[in-house]
Amino acid sequence: MIAERSVVVRTGVELAGPLAVVVATYLFFAGHNQPGGGFAAGLTLGVVVALRTITRLQRPLDASLLLGAGVVIGALTGLAPLVAGNALLDQATTSFDAPVLGTIKVGTALLFDLGVTLVVVGLF
Repeated sequence: MIAERSVVVRTGVELAGPLAVVVATYLFFAGHNQPGGGFAAGLTLGVVVALRTITRLQRPLDASLLLGAGVVIGALTGLAPLVAGNALLDQATTSFDAPVLGTIKVGTALLFDLGVTLVVVGLF
C-alpha cells in the first residue's frame, strides 16, 4: 500500500497529528458555547488515529481501554446527580479565577464530553 511506503505521506501524517490535537482541544472546550464539543473533538482525534493506522505508525492507546473509560466516565457523570437527589444528567457548575485566563466556568458537562470523546476515539 502506498501509505505504508511513502515518506511524504508518513511525514505528513506525523506533522498533521499535533495540529489536529490542538484543533480537537479547541473544539472540546469551545463546544459548550459554540459548535463543537466532545463528539467533534473525538472525530478529530479519531481521524489522527485512523491516519496513523493506515500509515502503520504507532497507535496511541488500546481502543477497548478508551471505550471502557469513556462509558464509565459518561455513566458516572450522568448518574451522579441522582445520588444528590437531582435529575438524571443534571449539571453542576463552578467558576474560579485563573491568573492569566480570567474567570473560568467549569461544569459536569465537561466530564460528560470527555467520556463522549473517549468513546468516539475508541471506535476508530
